[in-house]
Amino acid sequence: MADTREQIAMTALRLFARDGYEAVSVSKIAGELGMTKGALYRHYHSKRDIFDSIVARIFELDRERAQAYAVPAESFADTPEPYRKTELENLKQFTLAQYRFWTEDEFTSNLRKMLALEQYRNPEMNERYHNCIVGGPVRYMEDIFREMMAAGTLKKNDPRQLAIEYFAPLFLLIHMSDADIGDADAERRLSEHIDRFIQNNAVRIHL
Repeated sequence: MADTREQIAMTALRLFARDGYEAVSVSKIAGELGMTKGALYRHYHSKRDIFDSIVARIFELDRERAQAYAVPAESFADTPEPYRKTELENLKQFTLAQYRFWTEDEFTSNLRKMLALEQYRNPEMNERYHNCIVGGPVRYMEDIFREMMAAGTLKKNDPRQLAIEYFAPLFLLIHMSDADIGDADAERRLSEHIDRFIQNNAVRIHL
């Protein structure tokens, strides 16, 4: 059952990324899988049910990865304490993992492409895109940097400005990976960017 649900979700997401969410019907997903609509409905109630399961899976993967790298896994409002204990080296390794996550993993790469495709046509997809890939990560970094400043790890500065400066190369390199202008040394360049950022802003260098 779980394998079939996962296969349906992966196939649907691949079609969403290629054709757009609105253009893909349950019939099209079922046809791609070689099953009937009735068989698909035994696993998901609707196309929206499939989409909701995809989003839930992304949040689960993101939480697991944050925990693995010992960085905050929940919002600052819900659990502020981990933000006060984040180490710069952990944040660096998590950021590099995020790059791999959004570019190399088929599931997450297709979600990113679908949201980018739909963001100008669907207000909900626009909100999802910004919360997952643009504004959400900037707010997350802003909260971390603000708490690092309070803890004396980073020099006093505007935490939002620092968050934008830190995140911008990651955002650019992720989207460059989709085109011919992709950089084969992107992860190395991102690592060097983070090292310079830490060197310029840390009170104590943790490398």
